[in-house]
Formats: sequence, structure tokens, C-alpha cells
Amino acid sequence: MTLGMIASVTLTTVPVNASSILDKITSEETAEDFSEDTSYSLLKGNNLNQGTVKIQRLSSNEVGIYGFTQCHHACDTVYLYLYLERKVGGSYGTYKSWKFEANDVTSLSRSIRVIVPSGTYYRVRGYHAAKDGSKESTTTLTQGIMIK
Repeated sequence: MTLGMIASVTLTTVPVNASSILDKITSEETAEDFSEDTSYSLLKGNNLNQGTVKIQRLSSNEVGIYGFTQCHHACDTVYLYLYLERKVGGSYGTYKSWKFEANDVTSLSRSIRVIVPSGTYYRVRGYHAAKDGSKESTTTLTQGIMIK
């Protein structure tokens, strides 16, 4: 009698397609292969002009990320911090990060290629700052792109 119940349970099992759950696009994501964001200094200050970040799918397991901090003039220190974020369990968290600084320059940019696990969304968060006496900063955030 117990064997009959187990067989009955086994026969009523319904397969679930988990990939359809991953493919849902929210307002935080885009169906495109790339995303970018630009932010201008909120202070309309004298040092920092703008910051830009971009993310692009290069293959089924590689993304290209780009960050750019631009100043109005040569500053004592220019900052560009990049955070590659990965969506796991419905929320984003930092997957990898890089911090770049340069002295006596008007801008700072970096392009990075990163091998990533496929099957989820990735986005880039940027921190952009310029210090020449006072420090001015802004942040950027792309939409997530699916790497599959």
C-alpha cells in the first residue's frame, strides 16, 4: 500500500522551468545588451563636471564595463570607483569592485573586461569625485543586463 502512494506521488510531479523565473525583467533591468548612466555634479560646483558608467554584454560569460569621471579643470585628486553588481535571489550585491585615483588630471577613465557566471543580471554602480580644496562627488547606476 505504501508503494502505491509513492508511485502516485511520483506520477503527479510537475516539472518547473526555472529559466522563466530568471527572465523576468523589472524596472531595474533592460532587455538590451548594454546600459549606461551619466550623472552631473549635483552641487554645480567648481571641480566635478560629470560621471558616466556603462556595461555591455560581450559574450555568454563576459561583460565590458566602463567608467569616466570628468572635471571642469585639473584637480588635485580625481576618483573613479566601479562596482560590478550581480543579481542573486532577487536583489543586487557587489560581485567585484575597483578603485582608481589620479592626481593633477582633468579626467579619469577605465575599461575592464570581466568573466562572469551566466544566467543572471549584472549592472555597474559608479562613484565619481574630484578634490581641489573641497571634494565634490556624484554616483551613477546602470540598469541590469542579462548574461546568458
